[in-house]
Amino acid sequence: MKNLVALVGKPNVGKSTLFNRMIGRRQSIVYDEPGVTRDRLYQKAKWQGKEFEIIDTGGITDEKKEFVNDIKLQAEIAIREADLVVFVVDGLQEITKEDLLVINILRKANKKVIVAINKVEGNKSFDSTIYSLGIDEMYPISALHGEGTGELMDGIFDKLDWSNNQKNNFFKLSIIGKPNAGKSSLLNKLINEKRSIVSKIPGTTRDSVNAKIKINSQEFEIIDTAGINRKSKLLESVDHYALNRAFNSLEESNLTLLVIDATKDLSHFDARIAGYALEFNKPIILVINKWDLINKNTNTMNEFIKKIKKEFKFISWAPIIFISVLENQRIEKLKDLILKVKQNIERKIKTSVLNEVILESQQIQPAPTFKGKRLIINYIKQIEGFIPTFLLIVNDKKHLHFTYKRYLENQLRENFDFQGTPINLIFKNKNE
Repeated sequence: MKNLVALVGKPNVGKSTLFNRMIGRRQSIVYDEPGVTRDRLYQKAKWQGKEFEIIDTGGITDEKKEFVNDIKLQAEIAIREADLVVFVVDGLQEITKEDLLVINILRKANKKVIVAINKVEGNKSFDSTIYSLGIDEMYPISALHGEGTGELMDGIFDKLDWSNNQKNNFFKLSIIGKPNAGKSSLLNKLINEKRSIVSKIPGTTRDSVNAKIKINSQEFEIIDTAGINRKSKLLESVDHYALNRAFNSLEESNLTLLVIDATKDLSHFDARIAGYALEFNKPIILVINKWDLINKNTNTMNEFIKKIKKEFKFISWAPIIFISVLENQRIEKLKDLILKVKQNIERKIKTSVLNEVILESQQIQPAPTFKGKRLIINYIKQIEGFIPTFLLIVNDKKHLHFTYKRYLENQLRENFDFQGTPINLIFKNKNE
C-alpha cells in the first residue's frame, strides 16, 4: 500500500505553498485568496531516499459560498484515504472556528495527525491558542522560505509505515469506464462479494477500491476506479476530483479493463477513455457489458465489433469480449482472456528467433530511403519492460520513418501473440 499524506486546513494557511515545497516544484496554484485550490491533487514526494504520496486539498470552511460543500467533501475523502494528516494552521493567527471545524473532522476520522504551524519564519513565536488543538506533535515552519520544512519531513517520514511500502508482486488490473457501465458490478462478480456499491445512479463509486482475486490459482490485485465522466461537465463536481484517482489507478495497473455499456451509442468520449489508458502505455481489454439487453440477430455482434474497431483503431491490438455481469454471461471467458493477455505481456522471445523475423521482414520490405540513405537493422533483442520491449541496433535511427516502425511492430505481432498489449520498440545506433 502507498503511504498517503494529506495536507488539510482552512483556506489561505499556505497548504499549496507547502505542497509545492514538499514535492520540489510548483504544481498547486498559489494565490492570496481563499478557495483557489478546489480539488485534491496527488503528487509523489521523496525523502530519505523513499517515495510517498502527498494530497493537497482545498480549504475547509463553514461559510455559505459556492463550491464550499464540494471542497469540504474532497478534503474529507482525502482524510479517509490518508495514512497521515498534516493539519496546516496560520501561526500568526488565533485558532478560529474554521480550525476547530477541521480538527473535529480529524478526530472523527481517527487518523494520525501532526500540525504544521506555518508563516513563522525568522524564529517568530506562534500564537499560543494553537496548543488548544490538543495535538502533541507540532512543527513551526515557513513554507514560503523553507524554514523548518526539513524537520517536518522528518516527522512525516517517522510516522509512515515503510514495512508495508514495498511493491508487491501482484499483477494489477484496473477497471475504467464511464459512470454506470457496470464497473462495480464486475468487480463484485470477479471477487464473489459485494465490495463496491452498485447503484443506478451514475458515479456512485467516488474512489478507487482495491481487492485481491484468484484466477486459476494466479493472484491479482484489482482496482475498481471511480466513474470517469466528461471533463466539461465536471469542472466543479465530485466526479471531476475522482478523475485524478482513476488516473492513479491506471498508472499503477498492469492491465486495464475498459468497460463499455452496450446499450449506449459508442461515443468519442469512449475512445478518449481508451486514450487515457494508452497514454500510460497500458495493455487493454475492451469489455462490452449489458450484452443481454441487446436485441440480437446473427450479425449483431459482428456489426458491433466493426463499430468498435472503427472507434478504437488506435488500439487495434486490444481484444473485445461481450459479457453480461447481471446474467453472469462470459465472465469465465473474461477471466481466461485476462490470463491470456497477462501471458502475452510477460512473453519472452529468443533473440535468435527475433533476428530471423526482423531479417526476413527487411528482405520482404526494406526501409524507405531518407535523403538517399536507408535504415538498416543490425540486431534486435528483447529487454526488460512492463510491456514487451525490444531494442533494435541500427545504422542510423535518423533514417527511421514512423510507417516503417509500424510495419516492424505489425511483423512482430504476426509472428508472436501480443494480443492485448502495446509493444515498445527502442532504436539505438550501433556506435552509441
